[in-house]
Amino acid sequence: MNVHLALLVGYSVALVALGLWIARRVRSSADFFVAGRALSAPLLFSTVLAANIGAGTTIGAAGVGYRDGISAWWWNGAAAIGSLGLALVVGPRIWRIASTHNLYTAGDYLEWRYGRSVRGVIASLIWLGTLAILAGQLIGGAAILTVVAHLPREAGIVISALVMTIYFVAGGLLSSAWVNAVQLVVIVLGFAVAVPMVVGQVGGLPTIVAASSAPAGFGDFWYSSGGRSGWTFLMLLGPAFVISPGLLQKAYGAANVRVLRVGIGGQAIAQTLFGLLPPLLGMAARVTNPHITDMNLVLPTVLLEQLPVAIGALALAAVYSAEVSTCDAILFMLATSLSQDLYKRFLRPDATDRQLLRVARIAAVTGAVGGVVLALRLQTIVDALGIFYTLLGASLFVPVLGGLFVRRAAIPEAMAAIVAGVSAALASRFIAHPPIWWLDASVTGLAASATAFVAVLVARRSKL
Repeated sequence: MNVHLALLVGYSVALVALGLWIARRVRSSADFFVAGRALSAPLLFSTVLAANIGAGTTIGAAGVGYRDGISAWWWNGAAAIGSLGLALVVGPRIWRIASTHNLYTAGDYLEWRYGRSVRGVIASLIWLGTLAILAGQLIGGAAILTVVAHLPREAGIVISALVMTIYFVAGGLLSSAWVNAVQLVVIVLGFAVAVPMVVGQVGGLPTIVAASSAPAGFGDFWYSSGGRSGWTFLMLLGPAFVISPGLLQKAYGAANVRVLRVGIGGQAIAQTLFGLLPPLLGMAARVTNPHITDMNLVLPTVLLEQLPVAIGALALAAVYSAEVSTCDAILFMLATSLSQDLYKRFLRPDATDRQLLRVARIAAVTGAVGGVVLALRLQTIVDALGIFYTLLGASLFVPVLGGLFVRRAAIPEAMAAIVAGVSAALASRFIAHPPIWWLDASVTGLAASATAFVAVLVARRSKL
């Protein structure tokens, strides 16, 4: 066993052990779903930032940086801007509602605001779409194990799924929050050490931008070649990070509104700064390894080949930590969506607290299996995440914000927004194949959702 693999194995075992130890404190569904609404600002900061720094923001952003250059910052930057909207605008309002009415999930809010039909539709869509983002994280974890241990892609996907499933199923948000705090330290330390060394080895940023292998726009922060590049990532990712069910539920766990603002707002600032690091590593790899064809392998390759063994092992552990920390946030969405939004609301309204916990854990395991199956079929992280974020923005963004800020909004507006948004996004992605960014699936879905919401609102108001 080489040093890199030995560290990854030891680190994974330590994460599982910590998660199981914290899980002893989980006694009720409130502990599992919202950590007893007692998360401090530092814990909320770490669990949200660790969830936001995943396969897309590390391996995916490095791959985009390898292809497009410094404008790959917008992947992380768009997520940070969306998180800031959650911290300052949406989060405080929805936290007060959740605390007053004892809400655990985004679905709880949708039912409180609109009714059970809207909750059921959104829960079903999100549960299916969330499998895609879980698959993206597993692809990232597998890429690291492929480079470090030469494991087959399939084996890497399964191993990554096992690590994050065990500790999450045991303790839910409470385990995740404490494990994420450890993971965040490893992530920040690993990247802080790796980036200066790798960039310095190739002569600094001016040398990277001027390299013969660098394409046009490599040093242009505002460069974009379409809906999956540069600043247009804001259209795809910004809305999703305002209303992501997993992030909303972490916000529910805050001890109070001030903790929410400080914790989530602080992590948005931190992600803004972190966002430069993976693209710089990808850009450096373009100089030293100009012939990499699999974008998933850019980051693990540069960390393995261009750093001393000990530092490379730390950096790889940081990236692997990022994938696992985001996986548990995704399992969080899967577990709560199935147990709270579907099982308790539609199948067993009289379910006991113990039954609800059991179903949540079964849902997490089932979701992990589904994510593995999908990861085996999808090829790139960006493709997998694009499916989820497009669906999230098209279906959930307008109903949540409309419910918070438009008093007259009701079931017809919400349903119209969901149907129009999802239909337009699917048509744009799988039928139209638009050549320009403003007809991209994420943009058309969001625009159609907002248009339908307003149209129905105006039509109903004119009849009064």
